[in-house]
Amino acid sequence: MIENRLKRIDELKARIDDFRPLDKSLLKQVREYLRIGLTYSSNALEGNSLTETETKVIIEDGITIGGKPLKDHYEAIGHSEAYDLIYRLAGKKEIREKHIKDLHKVFFFRIDPKNAGKYRKERVIITGSEFLPPSPNKVPALMESLDQEIPALRKKFHPVHFAAFLHRELVTIHPFIDGNGRTARLLMNLALLQDGYPIAIIPPVLRTEYLDALRNSQKTPRDDRPFFDFIASVCYESAKEYLRLLEG
Repeated sequence: MIENRLKRIDELKARIDDFRPLDKSLLKQVREYLRIGLTYSSNALEGNSLTETETKVIIEDGITIGGKPLKDHYEAIGHSEAYDLIYRLAGKKEIREKHIKDLHKVFFFRIDPKNAGKYRKERVIITGSEFLPPSPNKVPALMESLDQEIPALRKKFHPVHFAAFLHRELVTIHPFIDGNGRTARLLMNLALLQDGYPIAIIPPVLRTEYLDALRNSQKTPRDDRPFFDFIASVCYESAKEYLRLLEG
């Protein structure tokens, strides 16, 4: 099933590539459209109360929303700035441990400057899941190991599979005290951009399916296929939306 979906994604990518190089004005509009969509959806998956329209107003107009927590505003602004960072890193075709820490730092520094971009020093428990992340003393070695494995993994896997793998590995290591999910989705999209694929957005309405698939991939024994298939389906729908924007 996932193999067929990857083939269909590549067919959409080929149609998108026919539009390249994109007109600068169109490219800017598409990037801003996806900035709002990704920021809203990724934050909403973690319980942020802002609507998509409110997210747009905060990011584009710098206006605060009455009655909404300051933290929700900081998450919107921080994610928007981390979105800019993945585009700056997209041309390098390289992902290192430093880049992962930088993504977290940019997203998280307004919320918790002490822990932004730094690995956690305490144990964490994930509510609603039987999975227990590694103890904090194991995190640096696990992240260093991931850093060393990334070049080989990129050659081994299809780009969408590789992006999903990075997402899964980061949330499983759970290196930061908070913000792991959003950092993992930013990392996933950085990998996709570097290989010429569109930004992938997980709609908040699919939160249950997303978390269930992720939890299955963290059980012993692991069952990665549902999560990789879920990410492939999201990438397929996102590529269709990207093509719609170009054709429209």
